[in-house]
Amino acid sequence: MTTIQYQKDENNIVHFILDKPDSSANLMDLAFAKDLASVTAQLLQDNFDGVIVRSTKSTFFAGGDINMLAQTNEENAGELYQMLVSLKASMRQLETTEKPVVACINGAALGGGFEMTLACHHRIAVNHKKVKLGLPEVTLGLLPGGGGITRMVRLLGLKTAMPLLTQGKIFNVDKGQQLGLIHQTVNDESELINSAITWIKSQTEAVYQPWDVKGYKIPGGTPKDVNVSQTLPLSPAMLNAPSKGTLPAPVTILAAMVEGSQVDFDSAANIESGYFVELAKGKISSNIINTFWTQLNEIKSGKNRPSDIEQQSFKKVAVIGAGMMGAGIAYACAIKGIEVVLKDVSVENAENGKDYSRKLLKKQLERGRTSQDKVDQTLALIIPSDDVNDLKDCEMVIEAVFESSNLKAEVTQECEAVMGEDAIFASNTSTLPISELAKASKRPKNFIGLHFFSPVDKMQLIEIICGEKSCPRALALCYDISLQLGKTPIVVNDSRGFYTSRVFTTYVKEGASLLKDAAAASIENAAYLNGYPVGPLAVTDEVTLTLFEKINAEAKADCEKQGTAYITHPGDEILYDMIANKRTGKSAGQGFYQYPIDNKKSLWDGLKQYKSSDTSISLNDIKDRLLFIMAIETVRCVEEGVLRSTGDANIGATYGIGYPQWTGGTLQFINQYGLNEFIARSKELTKRYGERFIVPALLINMANENKLF
Repeated sequence: MTTIQYQKDENNIVHFILDKPDSSANLMDLAFAKDLASVTAQLLQDNFDGVIVRSTKSTFFAGGDINMLAQTNEENAGELYQMLVSLKASMRQLETTEKPVVACINGAALGGGFEMTLACHHRIAVNHKKVKLGLPEVTLGLLPGGGGITRMVRLLGLKTAMPLLTQGKIFNVDKGQQLGLIHQTVNDESELINSAITWIKSQTEAVYQPWDVKGYKIPGGTPKDVNVSQTLPLSPAMLNAPSKGTLPAPVTILAAMVEGSQVDFDSAANIESGYFVELAKGKISSNIINTFWTQLNEIKSGKNRPSDIEQQSFKKVAVIGAGMMGAGIAYACAIKGIEVVLKDVSVENAENGKDYSRKLLKKQLERGRTSQDKVDQTLALIIPSDDVNDLKDCEMVIEAVFESSNLKAEVTQECEAVMGEDAIFASNTSTLPISELAKASKRPKNFIGLHFFSPVDKMQLIEIICGEKSCPRALALCYDISLQLGKTPIVVNDSRGFYTSRVFTTYVKEGASLLKDAAAASIENAAYLNGYPVGPLAVTDEVTLTLFEKINAEAKADCEKQGTAYITHPGDEILYDMIANKRTGKSAGQGFYQYPIDNKKSLWDGLKQYKSSDTSISLNDIKDRLLFIMAIETVRCVEEGVLRSTGDANIGATYGIGYPQWTGGTLQFINQYGLNEFIARSKELTKRYGERFIVPALLINMANENKLF
């Protein structure tokens, strides 16, 4: 045995001590399944009065072996299924000994770890904020396969269990008690074992799980009951809505819940295992695990941060520009306890920017998510100002003024005149090249790009852009403040539009160009069917069409300076015509959509004029044009050295610009599609729709060498 120690104490109570060697956490892997079967077999041959399941780690149990799950495919899926059979058989034996079994939860118990506790009759947890509970497998494209669905449905009923399972909601100990999933709490970990022993000794009769007691019924009823059957048919549509049906896990979980609720326990457990393996061997779970587990954890652990620079915790920063973006950045800093000078041309403007934080905090207070003291403390950290001298002791200045090179140059010089020698100047720009902006700086090594996404309080991504002269320390400190703000940083090299804005622009322009071949509704619906959160026409209205006119103008001017040809996009013609007709987007009250005051928005009927009468396009082509154009542009960013890592590409695409989650990101989409197959499909799109679908040479070389991103 390597992962579970078997000990019996003086009270004739057996302890299953979870302790995976050479690991900071316990995992539900092949070794654990084997060891659980072994200790359970030993238990059944022993004379004992009860069992305590506990952990030597700071967490109770981390969950399943993600690496094993990511590598599951058609060929090795049988091994995973047999592991589940073994695990469930051991858990079932443990809970049917008629002797009391207690889980002592000292830290986080998530996924397989929480499933292990559900196989116990009594659950005691330390009442501490570090103790997080739940079954979040759905967030990795999977379902709880260690008995979690079967037991949660039988403990809580279909209705109560549904959000916990299909949304993967994580909850604290108090919520666990409210749900009846935690039976007892202690204030300190040292009290766990004695409390467990006391409860075991208090059990004078045989102990059973609720579902093993004669006459047991699932709380709230089964699908055969009227109160369940009336609402259940609506559930699949509700579960599919967020991902437009592109993520199969939520509905698969519902299927396992519903089918399992109508059969005996063991049959339900088998249904659950079958569905688990079906998801695990699919490409979607592999995509999600690769990006949102492996690559995301690499980013959070600082893989792309210079390792020889000491980490810094920021105490005071400045934000220049109190518009929507600057106000959002100020809020993001203050809510994390960082003092922030919010500077604008007048104190009145700065106060208006602070109002953004006041409104957000008021909503939180009204919903019971914060206290008045916390609101007051947070607002006190935001200092409205019109005096540049207030920047003297700031460790970083984040410029968030209008997207104008000349204005940004003026602000840079004004701020640097009073900033500390080691302070970092970070420009929040979405398209302007950092190396060009840095020419206005006397300290270009401390000048760097820090691209926030709007709305800042909701968007998790930050794009750090390294200019030609940006030093490693500037990068490291931007990485540090990103993590301090609770954001996810990606690191890219300089380029017009960098990575995210550049790729996002291809989505917008492809949407516009599609109007020549398809009805507007077909374009938007194709985007939804792909899993995009917003269609290309709708999102263009949100950011305004004039933004892309300005981007084009800047890019064209750049090309003229460099003596290179500016290549127009077929979508530009439509964008310019819309602008000429004053249909510039939502803020103007009209764009691709109509925005009536007293009704929902709707697509403008006049878009029909852009469609060529002799063209016909398949739904599949519309969908692929949107997916492929963004992926191809990402490869160009890799080829040109703009992107530094595959993880940055995938996280940037999904977190920042809405690339569908099921793909795992733009480069992971190419990986799972197959490089040769992707190239072949791109050739078809090139032949039909233009040279912008020609893949970069890098991709062809990788395909020839059988490489993946």
